Amino acid sequence: MISTLTPKTSGDIIIDSQSMDRNLTAVKIMIGIVPQHNNLENEMTAWENLEVHGMLYKMTKTERKERIKELLEFTELTDRKDDLVNKYSGGMKRKLMIARALMHGPRILLLDEPTVGLDASARRKMWDLLKRLKSNGLTVLLTTHYIEEAEALCDRVGLINDGKLVELDAPKKLIEKVGKFAVEHFINGETKEEFFETREKAVEYAAALHGSVNIRPSNLEDVFLKVTNRRVGS
Repeated sequence: MISTLTPKTSGDIIIDSQSMDRNLTAVKIMIGIVPQHNNLENEMTAWENLEVHGMLYKMTKTERKERIKELLEFTELTDRKDDLVNKYSGGMKRKLMIARALMHGPRILLLDEPTVGLDASARRKMWDLLKRLKSNGLTVLLTTHYIEEAEALCDRVGLINDGKLVELDAPKKLIEKVGKFAVEHFINGETKEEFFETREKAVEYAAALHGSVNIRPSNLEDVFLKVTNRRVGS
């Protein structure tokens, strides 16, 4: 709905004091979108992909040139600017899609599963890129099934279960709701978790258990399991 691809069902969508109902064109200009699936022009270079996007937003030739240079440097793609996109790795394509979404200077960036299909190294590099965007003052709204990604990147997290928003708060505050320490123990073919406010109470509980036991700090995935009673992705 925020991306304007689906009509809203109720309420209002306001971005930077602009109502989507009253000035859809002005709202669209403030939005940059990075879809889950690659929709780059693979037979064009990185520079050409960005050039076309700038032309669609009626940027002048000088504006396009300066902005493309800036974004290619920001995404560390300058050395590959003249290579065809079909020669890029998955991580490079994701970075170019972000650069394209930023080309017209949006106020909010929508990211759908930004690191899906990336290996661990490429995912961490993408995290660093998103942290830099946030530190530069851009509002970033992302959806992800990698719950550790939400914990690492987000100031505020919404947990959705069966299409309903079940929790919405800062990651740290959500974790404190279940308890700061988790005790994991494997019993009857299943891993069970219990949560405690202090490590001392966790140790006391663990001492009475048999078999494999692990005491660790709680995380955002624990919150998801607690409020939904199911594993992420199930």
